[in-house]
Amino acid sequence: MKDTTPTIADAEQGSSLWHDAWLRLQKNKMALAGLIVLVLMCLIALITPWIAPYAYEAQDLALGATPPSLQHWLGTDTLGRDLLTRLLYGGRVSLAVGFIATTVALLIGVLYGTVAGYFGGRIDAAMMRVVDILYALPFMIFIILLMVIFGRNILLLFLAIGAVEWLTMARIVRGQVQSLRQQEFIEAAISLGLSQWTIIRRHLIPNTLGPVIVYTTLTIPSVMLFEAFLSFLGLGIQPPQSSWGLLISYGVETMEEYPWLLIFPGLTLSLTLFALNFLGDGLRDALDPRASKD
Repeated sequence: MKDTTPTIADAEQGSSLWHDAWLRLQKNKMALAGLIVLVLMCLIALITPWIAPYAYEAQDLALGATPPSLQHWLGTDTLGRDLLTRLLYGGRVSLAVGFIATTVALLIGVLYGTVAGYFGGRIDAAMMRVVDILYALPFMIFIILLMVIFGRNILLLFLAIGAVEWLTMARIVRGQVQSLRQQEFIEAAISLGLSQWTIIRRHLIPNTLGPVIVYTTLTIPSVMLFEAFLSFLGLGIQPPQSSWGLLISYGVETMEEYPWLLIFPGLTLSLTLFALNFLGDGLRDALDPRASKD
């Protein structure tokens, strides 16, 4: 008679939070579409030097601004430069600003919020008062002062934007850590004699990644819009470099005569921002521990 006793291999395999989150994310069509668009944008930015139809510095003053054609799919600007080429290279700068500045904000905010939330008491009170004071400062004046003192350097722009975007991240992480430090696994780690920094590094920070990832996807479009606004004011990326914000600023000045110079950069930036926001909303729902498990 055949033995039908179930074996360990037949037992139902457990699934992790991340696996469940991925399954829930796959059911969100808008979030999945946003992820695909974002990945495509990043891939295009990486291979831009090989797929750009013209050299970045190429211009034809005799040609001037022309509407979309077979030679120039998105038209040219007033200096005869191919708009598609400038859009591709501008995407590299805008995406770099978004990701690098957000990474700076992520590193500062997570570490700061974790320390404040874990140690609590006077340390927490002092650190949060610093955050409150920084919130009250006009960030635009801070950015302008940095540009005046150190010059208009693209790396400085990355760091400056990241340095003013970490405050909300710190508050989110602090709240998460304050609830986590009361959990049994933290008390067990303390009873085992683990150092405070080991507990922070191995137990607290990894358990805050869900909200951090969600907020990160929502911070990237905020940073990109901030860079676009600075470029619009003439404080961001400077020619001959370009970004989507700088192209939009230039398009606004010439929109009545050459509307395509505003339409195409505006659509590209809007598509990227929509993709990031849809992905952020989808990740928020997928990583919600209260979400029902199918």
